Amino acid sequence: MKNLWCHPGLRSSSPVRQAQDRLRRGSMHLVFALFLALFFVACGDDDSSFATRPSDGSSSSVCEDCDDGSSSSVTPKSSSSSKVPEPVEGSSSSTKSSSSSVESSSSSRIGCKTETEDNCEYGELVDDRDGQTYKTVKIGDQWWMAENLNYAYLQPTTELDSSSFCYNDSAEYCERYGRLYIWSAAMDSVAVFSADGAECGYKSICSSTYPVRGVCPKGWHLPSIGEWDDMVAYVGGDYYAGRMLKTTTEWFVYDDNIVGIDAYAFSGWPSGRRDNFDKFDGVGRFAFYWSASEVLGDIAILRTDAYNIELGFNYMGAQRSDYYKSGAMSVRCVRD
Repeated sequence: MKNLWCHPGLRSSSPVRQAQDRLRRGSMHLVFALFLALFFVACGDDDSSFATRPSDGSSSSVCEDCDDGSSSSVTPKSSSSSKVPEPVEGSSSSTKSSSSSVESSSSSRIGCKTETEDNCEYGELVDDRDGQTYKTVKIGDQWWMAENLNYAYLQPTTELDSSSFCYNDSAEYCERYGRLYIWSAAMDSVAVFSADGAECGYKSICSSTYPVRGVCPKGWHLPSIGEWDDMVAYVGGDYYAGRMLKTTTEWFVYDDNIVGIDAYAFSGWPSGRRDNFDKFDGVGRFAFYWSASEVLGDIAILRTDAYNIELGFNYMGAQRSDYYKSGAMSVRCVRD
C-alpha cells in the first residue's frame, strides 16, 4: 500500500513550520492594516484642499470682453438661442468677470446722478429729418443720446421690405423705446445719408469708413465697439456698468442688488429686440444696442454677425456680445 503520509500534498507541517506560518500571516495582516490607515489619512488630507463654494448663490461666467456678467440673458447668437430666459433662483450673474477687485473699484463710482442730486451735463438734439428731439448727456469725454433713436428708416434691403420696426409692430413701443433696426439699416448700407457704411450688410464684406454716420442724425454717428468699450469703462467697467446705465423703472426685478440706478442719465430702457427669426422678445428684461463693428470672417458668407452691447435684468454688467445682422436692435448715437 502506498504510504500516504509521505505524499508531498498530504505531508503534515512540523510544529516549527506551523509557528512560522502563523507569524507570516500575522505580519501580512499588520501590513494591510497599516496600509488602510495611511489610505484614509491621505483621503482626509485631500478633502481639506477643496475650496469652499460661495454661499451667496452668485455664479461667474465670462463674456468675451465683458465681463460682467455674462451671460446670460437672451443668449448671444453664438449660443444658438434667442428665447428670453426666465429668472432662475440663485443665479444672479451671467457673463461677466467676478473679480472682487474689479467689483470694489467699480462700486466706488457714484456717477453724476443720485436719488437726491443731478449733476449730469445735458444737451438737446433735434433731428432735422423728422423734427424729433432727443435728450443728450455727456459721459466722460463723449456726448451720447440719452434716448433710443426713433427715426423711421424704411429703406428696403435684399431680405426685408422694411428695415426698422416698432416692438410687436406697435407704435406705442416706438414712442416709448424708439425703433429697432437691422444692422444694415443702422449702418445706412444703401448710403441714403452718407457712404460711410455703404454695402455693409448681411453676408457682405464691409469696408466702412469710421466714424460711420449710419442712420444717426447729422453730426452724430453709430458708435464703434471701441467707443462703447470706452463708455462702459468710464461708468464702472464691464462688471458694474449695466447697473449704472439701466433705468430705475420698467425693468423686471430679479434681485434688488442689481437693479438699475441710472447714475449717468444714460437711461437704458428694457427695449428688447427683434430676433433673426422675426420674433420680438426681451422687452422689460433686456436692452440691445448695435455698434458699427462687424465680426470679421475670411469670406463674405461668414460676415453674418456684428457686435452689440447688452444690458440684462439678471446681471449687473454690460455685456459685449455679437448677433446676426438680420436681427433688429436699438440705436444710440454718439456725437462726432
